[in-house]
Amino acid sequence: MPKQKTHRGLMKRIKITGSGRIKMSRACGRHLRSHKRSKLLRDYRQPIFANAAEVRRLQPVLSVRVRSSAAVQAEREQRAKDNETKD
Repeated sequence: MPKQKTHRGLMKRIKITGSGRIKMSRACGRHLRSHKRSKLLRDYRQPIFANAAEVRRLQPVLSVRVRSSAAVQAEREQRAKDNETKD
């Protein structure tokens, strides 16, 4: 059976971080900007990370293992808790 190919159009729009999260830009910030508040336009510049629902939707076309921000945060908390108990 052939390997699953990564969706190249998606890979041009996102970045997978070292911890496995999906980093992307927010929608609606590229055009029709004249009626939008300045604070909102500044917020559009900041990247966002995919939540659990988006990760489930994007996972089949990526063919790489990715995790949601909540999963990464939970793993960090667990590691910190384990380190405290070792000390």
